[in-house]
Amino acid sequence: MRKRDDEKQRCIKNAVVRLILEEGFQGASISKIARTAGVSPATVYIYYENKEAMLREIYLEYTEVRIQYLLQYISPNMAGEEIIAQLIRRYYHFIREHKEVFHFIEQFSACPVLQNSCGLMKGPAALNQLLTDLKQRQILNNFNNDNLYAILFSPVKMIAVITCEPENIAMKRLNELIYIIQKALIKDY
Repeated sequence: MRKRDDEKQRCIKNAVVRLILEEGFQGASISKIARTAGVSPATVYIYYENKEAMLREIYLEYTEVRIQYLLQYISPNMAGEEIIAQLIRRYYHFIREHKEVFHFIEQFSACPVLQNSCGLMKGPAALNQLLTDLKQRQILNNFNNDNLYAILFSPVKMIAVITCEPENIAMKRLNELIYIIQKALIKDY
């Protein structure tokens, strides 16, 4: 069996993300992925059993990276307003700094067959636990976590993906959004 090389695997992941965004799931064949990554198709199979397993593993990894990015600066003793502001700002910056990865995660999430085969992930479970804890501590209104997730993050995408807008305008909109969401979600705000 041939030895794994972290650099080759990183090139394969980058090629997968790029090709999925350019050509969709069906257009990203193993041979195209290998060619884009600068490796042989046989090398791809050293790292991944098949295309579906490869997509699933990369999706899981990048989803975990996104959640860890969001939670990195959250501490249990922060005020609810601060937690909401931090989560929203971190998500905005993740989208802006990691555009291709963000769009890959979004595209994968929209594909039920692939997304449903992913099972329980550590990162989303940690975010769900944070939201549950905030509700139990009477900081957030007692809404379903899926609804909280949608309210917290979906509007941020609308601001972050607009690239023709000056950054100062985007920041004004983001700050207003933070206020709106804090008002909607925090008890007695």
